[in-house]
Amino acid sequence: MTAAQLIDQDDLHKENAELRFDLVQRDQKIIYLEEQLAWFKRQIFGKRSERIIANLNEQQLLLEGFDQQEIPPEESQKIPAHSRKKPNRNGQDAITLPPDLPVQTVVIDIPEEQKVCKETGEALVKIGEETTHKLVQEPGSYYIREIIRPKYANPKRPEAGVLIADLPDSIIPKCRADESFLAEVATRKFADHLPLYRISEILGREGIKISRKLLSQWMVRLGSILQPLYKIMLARILASNNIFIDESPVRVLEEESRLGYMWTIVGGEGPNPPYRVYAFREDRRHDHVVQMLKGYTGVLHSDKYGAYETLAQSKQITWCPCWAHIRRKFFEEEGGDLPLREWVLSQIQILFDLEDSAWLQTPDERLKIRQGHEVPIIDALIEKIKGRLIQGKVLPKSKFKEALGYFCGLIPYLKNYTQHPNARLDNNVAERALRPLAIGRKNWLFFGSMDGGEAAAVLLSLVQTCRGLQINPREYLEDLFRRFMGHPANRLGELLPDQWLLSRQKR
Repeated sequence: MTAAQLIDQDDLHKENAELRFDLVQRDQKIIYLEEQLAWFKRQIFGKRSERIIANLNEQQLLLEGFDQQEIPPEESQKIPAHSRKKPNRNGQDAITLPPDLPVQTVVIDIPEEQKVCKETGEALVKIGEETTHKLVQEPGSYYIREIIRPKYANPKRPEAGVLIADLPDSIIPKCRADESFLAEVATRKFADHLPLYRISEILGREGIKISRKLLSQWMVRLGSILQPLYKIMLARILASNNIFIDESPVRVLEEESRLGYMWTIVGGEGPNPPYRVYAFREDRRHDHVVQMLKGYTGVLHSDKYGAYETLAQSKQITWCPCWAHIRRKFFEEEGGDLPLREWVLSQIQILFDLEDSAWLQTPDERLKIRQGHEVPIIDALIEKIKGRLIQGKVLPKSKFKEALGYFCGLIPYLKNYTQHPNARLDNNVAERALRPLAIGRKNWLFFGSMDGGEAAAVLLSLVQTCRGLQINPREYLEDLFRRFMGHPANRLGELLPDQWLLSRQKR
């Protein structure tokens, strides 16, 4: 074979290797794009719920030694062609009204000429009444409170000065709006998610002209004044041993639109932490998390944001990563090892079902369920997923590889929640606390300034804590605004929503 032929053969081998490499790359890209297409189709046309109904034996989730609450079978009604689930009303569609609601009585009587029998001409006798109740709404009621303070002086001693009663404490000095009105605006903004320009328009329909700018100034002032109460709430969260944290982007419109971040930290004593604190920051730097959680050494629930992982690696906290995020990674993966995906999702669903049973028990029994039933499932998940990742044959840029890597990166922390009775399997407590922010963001779109973002964090914290405790935020805010300036500084904790509720219940 000549040298020229050898060179041609080498070129052919080289070209063949390059073509094979290109083919593998294209196959990987096709699979990756198919995964992306499947995900987009599911977002538009498919179901969004991640709940997996596992094919389980009826006895599989019965926990030996623990009382199980019997779930009654769903009632159904027979239709000629099929059976249909019977609607469960349970009084949920009834209207409940306060007992002191004013009643306006309207009598609708028949004409006098009809109160005679057509056959005999005798007068008809009233034998009873038919009463109908309807809930009525009228436009908001506003009035001016005119405060008159008589002035007194001694005409013979003008140097003694004038005597006049002090004005009641006002949370914003010299503000023409009463505390009740400020509480109403704050509730509409931070509980009902109405932007201030829309509140201004609603007031305008009642003949009250207040600019959006002035409303905004009042909210910023309130947020600044209430900072001491906000700091006490945050301190109580950090003094507890079980908190939940998450963050979400928000727009800030100053000279130009840019991105800021609002954190939510949920905590406090007990299995159902009462406090929801929001913290606004100009960006998402890790040191913001370090500063917000300074001194905290308890259990922390979160997603896999690097700042929380850094705290966990430094042993400052006991980190409980969110299993709902793990489930989501495998749920969104549809192009890899489908049997493994289905098995992983079914095992995670069993964990959630076991947790539902565990939370019906005492704290000690809850730990027994976790150690005896949930830890073995987690161990099996770790062994199988870790083995699949080590085994190889996984596309490097696929969602399947991403799900495997996400899980394996959390292995040292996956069982932490099983050691603490009030810890949870997921971070849904914080995600639910962020939901009002996400709803509000679709309405008011952005904060007008950094000061506006910080004030919103303070008022959101108070309003959303009220909502979590089933307190009417408007009623709480009005009482808080009236009492705050005159309340002893060393007893400000008495004005926190949970303490306010306790004092109301005692009275």
